Amino acid sequence: MTAGLGVPAPARLKRIGTIDRPHTHDPRNQAPMTSPTNEPIGSATPDVTITGANDSRQNRTREMQLIPEAMARAHMHDRLREAEADRQAVRLVAARRMHRRAERASMRARRALAMAVMH
Repeated sequence: MTAGLGVPAPARLKRIGTIDRPHTHDPRNQAPMTSPTNEPIGSATPDVTITGANDSRQNRTREMQLIPEAMARAHMHDRLREAEADRQAVRLVAARRMHRRAERASMRARRALAMAVMH
C-alpha cells in the first residue's frame, strides 16, 4: 500500500493502552497488576485479583448514586426539626402572652371585688 507519492503508508500497530489513555476502562478486561520482578518475594502485597470486585464495584456505584437522595433526606429531616422547634417557640410565646393577659384580668377582677366590698 502506498500513500500518495509512492511512499509506503505506515503500518497500523496494535495500540496497547497507556496509564493516561487505557485501552479499555473496564477493569475486567485489563491485565491484572503484577509486582515488579526486581522486588524480593514477600516484600509487597500480593497481586491484585478481580474476584469479588464486581460486587463491591456495583455496591459502590449504587451507594454513590444514592448519596444525593440521602443528603436530601437528611436536609429535609433537619428542616422539619427546625420548623417544629420554631412552632414550639411560637406556641410558648403565645402561651406566655395569654398567661400575662389572664393574670391582668384576674388582678382587675380582684380590684373590682375589693372596691365593691369596701363601698
